[in-house]
Amino acid sequence: MTLKARITEDMKDAMRAKDAPRLSTIRLLLAAIKQREVDERRELSDADVVAVIEKMVKQRRDSIAQFTAGNRMDLVATEQGELEVLQAYQPQQLSEAAIDAAVAAAIASTGATGPAGMGKVMAELKGKLAGRADMSAVSARVKARLAS
Repeated sequence: MTLKARITEDMKDAMRAKDAPRLSTIRLLLAAIKQREVDERRELSDADVVAVIEKMVKQRRDSIAQFTAGNRMDLVATEQGELEVLQAYQPQQLSEAAIDAAVAAAIASTGATGPAGMGKVMAELKGKLAGRADMSAVSARVKARLAS
């Protein structure tokens, strides 16, 4: 079963259970997937669907930070609920040690020695870690590793 089909089935389950917050979030996700399919004029693969989910997760995290700064805890709770639903569709996240190992391997394989090589390292890591690690955190680790 494809990821998109699983999401559609979960939407039907949420309808049957009358779980309005979950249903709303899943509909938002399916709308984003459909929009990207229309824009690109092709059926999305599971990897593409994961990219859409990642983008939505990042948006929710940014919103939570902004609402927390603005002391809007009601909106933080809503965004947190949406974030939990979206994260259920993401692949298993890698451990800190696995991320560090991947960063070290990418630096070794690209031969990057300083900050100028960061683009090459990140390009290699993006394919390997996309959906399984927070790429902004990975970027910070690569930057720290190359700076030292």
